[in-house]
Amino acid sequence: MVRYDEGRRVMGRRRTARWRRAGMRRGHHSARARAAGVAALLLCTTAALPGGSALAAGTPSPYAIAPDARPVTAATDAADAAPLVPGTTYKSSLASGAKSYYRLDLDATSDAYVSATAIPAPGTTVAAGDGVKVSVQDADDRDCSFGIETFGIVRTPRPITAWAAREVSSKRPRCEGAGTYYVTVERVGTADSAPDIWDLEIFAASEPPLKQAGATNPPEAWNSTSPEPVIGGSVRRVGGTGFASAVPVGQGVWNSGIEPGRTLFYEVPLDWGRQLSVTAELGGSNGRDGHVSGALNLSLYNPVRGIVDDASTSYNGRQESVELGPLPPVAYENRYAVPKRVKAMRFAGSYYLAVHLAADVAEMYGDGPLQLTLRVGVGGAAEAGPGYAGESEPGDVFQVAEGDRWVAAGGGADGGGGDAAMTVLAVSGIGMGTLVLVVLGVWTVVARRRVGAW
Repeated sequence: MVRYDEGRRVMGRRRTARWRRAGMRRGHHSARARAAGVAALLLCTTAALPGGSALAAGTPSPYAIAPDARPVTAATDAADAAPLVPGTTYKSSLASGAKSYYRLDLDATSDAYVSATAIPAPGTTVAAGDGVKVSVQDADDRDCSFGIETFGIVRTPRPITAWAAREVSSKRPRCEGAGTYYVTVERVGTADSAPDIWDLEIFAASEPPLKQAGATNPPEAWNSTSPEPVIGGSVRRVGGTGFASAVPVGQGVWNSGIEPGRTLFYEVPLDWGRQLSVTAELGGSNGRDGHVSGALNLSLYNPVRGIVDDASTSYNGRQESVELGPLPPVAYENRYAVPKRVKAMRFAGSYYLAVHLAADVAEMYGDGPLQLTLRVGVGGAAEAGPGYAGESEPGDVFQVAEGDRWVAAGGGADGGGGDAAMTVLAVSGIGMGTLVLVVLGVWTVVARRRVGAW
């Protein structure tokens, strides 16, 4: 058990396309965005199956920015900063050696969160200390909070995400009032190690206050014992290429292939009170012997894309695994904890797994995919939410829909139900014309349902 009053510190630190939330959670309020997510899943799966080589031709992008992300130009000073609206996803760029400014116009009661996903181009040289820093500042250039994420031991270019927040708290009185705040995004590390321009995806969200003030202390104790890895037959589930196309997985064992240099994204819906455990396994290779340090990286992000935890392992051609350290049940009060990985488990909603295989693996074991297995455990009992006094932006970012609960409870884990079955049907032995019709059909169904429906 972990007890904060005893001063024990939890060690460590460190989304098929979404059927319902491919857009809403990042400001994607249209059926078009969700259909684009479905298309991404179908194309991704086709590339991974026999006959899909035509779709996979060429060098794939390391990350797919949300299809309805709004372009925003970074300013070099606060006076020219363009506004970021909570509930919206943006695309921008990040140059080396410069600080980029954006603006937030906030009320006096809602918490606001901003994440920035930096996307270096394939082949970019990066060092362990290179990365991205995000800050939210008041009008006097004082930090409300900031976050830094670096490439660390996995020293190959991959999408990395940092986050920061404006929290209404008596601990930061200067950040409590309504008014203009500024978001800054900048590179950290050795400026000349990666002088090229990185693509940038920015996501802003807001969280309303509670109807009634609750406890302001974290849960005193929670079960920190590492659970037994989930066992049983696995279901094929090819990950997405970004937060917007992350593929839902719940309790169960899921498999895919992963190529060196690629990052796969998965979505795990978590209700209040649920407790997540994840293990990633990389299969063996018939290639020559060789040691690749930090070959496999597993990262977990919360519903506003805040980093929760990550872990890495090396690879020498034999099967290897990596798991996240014990995580607390999802609870509003976790935000008052000291360890960052506990603080980040503060919302219900979709959590995201990003699995990256270092490009260096290709030098030893070839460009072909290696077998990836995810063992996802979702424990604990779902609980009622804390009772918000208003609406979040996006509108359902801190909720789990009934369909999402089905996934989280293991729907499809008995052999490929739901989206997995549809994916196989759509891409097994049919032409691109039929594939397009499938996508359009899903688009129509989703649109009709939509009309009814730190």
